[in-house]
Amino acid sequence: MITEDGDAMRVELLTVGDELLLGDTINGNAAWLGRRLADHGVEVTRSVVVGDELEVIVAAVTTALERADAVITTGGLGPTYDDLTRDALAEAAGAALVRDPDLERRLRERVARAGRELQPMALRMADVPKGARVLANSAGSAPGLRVELPGGVVYALPGVPFEMRTIMDEVVLPELARIAGLPAVARRTLRTARMWESVVATRLAEVEAMDGVKLAYLPDPAEVKIRITVAGPDAAGRLAGVEARVRSLLGSAVYGAEEESLDRVVHRLLAARGETVAAAESLTGGLIGAELTAMPGSSATYAGGMVTYATEAKERLLGVPADLLAEHGAVHPDVAAAMAAGVRDAVGATYGLAVTGVAGPDTQDGRPVGTVYIAVAGPKGSRTVVSPRLPVSGAGPEIRAVIRRMTVVHALELLRRVLMGLDVEDGSEEARADREDLD
Repeated sequence: MITEDGDAMRVELLTVGDELLLGDTINGNAAWLGRRLADHGVEVTRSVVVGDELEVIVAAVTTALERADAVITTGGLGPTYDDLTRDALAEAAGAALVRDPDLERRLRERVARAGRELQPMALRMADVPKGARVLANSAGSAPGLRVELPGGVVYALPGVPFEMRTIMDEVVLPELARIAGLPAVARRTLRTARMWESVVATRLAEVEAMDGVKLAYLPDPAEVKIRITVAGPDAAGRLAGVEARVRSLLGSAVYGAEEESLDRVVHRLLAARGETVAAAESLTGGLIGAELTAMPGSSATYAGGMVTYATEAKERLLGVPADLLAEHGAVHPDVAAAMAAGVRDAVGATYGLAVTGVAGPDTQDGRPVGTVYIAVAGPKGSRTVVSPRLPVSGAGPEIRAVIRRMTVVHALELLRRVLMGLDVEDGSEEARADREDLD
């Protein structure tokens, strides 16, 4: 986004709240704002978190405006005495806080409609720095504020996420667009699974070298999102060609785009065939079932599941042979295959999906942390496909959550590949040596 003087508009983010500073609450507002502004071509140069302290907020705002053209704050606009953003902006502007009669009237009407009694403290939300512009909040009580300061402009937004997003989309972004002009920028995000970030970047080296094209890699356990940005004349038209090239270079590792999550892809594939899946989980403890029931209407394709954490439960509920468990223990490809077939038959689904492994932090039966086997059993009588060991290892309690999340992604990706008739191997020599396909 370009300002009237031809320079790129620089914006800094300032999130306010002790709960954010101390880590009690994840700073999702800053993440959302960063993505949203980037999508509109606005350069976010810095993101800062401060606590509920008046002088600290004043200093953070004034310092930010020494570097940026605009500052967007979130938080500190509520009714309590630790909501200090409006006070800080008034002090930074050298202005008094004044009661806005229209805001007071709306607050009183909103409280009356809800059948509640207005608390005097709530009227703090009707106080604004003199000369500030009120930004209408159609989603809640606390209004946003636009305050002109010597170094630039501050847009102060509530900390409640859906209220902040509403004001940002309805008021702030359109205003920034008018000030700076709409950018000739087009973006697309593709999603991959079971491919390391370094492998993705290596394969896309030729795309990185294209003029006017920028790639950003957004890794999660066992997934990498690739955000493609194309700038310049005919950006939208060029984006289609760049996306096609990225898809060609990454092949079947690309499972979706934008907000199309892996569970949604699996549901879509199953629904198109009129089929269902059931899950048998050991180390994931129900995380696959949670993922497959997150989407509304998922009952049409997710038939149910079992968390067979104990070895005895695998035998009793899923019919895993006792001699198999006695010989190999619970973490073995044959056990995964038996679990998948067992849950398929027990629940009456088209497919059975099963996981068994060592999430850590300790080894199990001599098997290292990260030893995980995943199986998909298709319609009765068909081949059962068992994944290779997960390519992960580590130590410490934090690795447990990573392995469990990776297992969920690998399991859904294995199912997607089976449903689409894709090669279920990841192409590595280690995977080919470690894999077993069982009848």
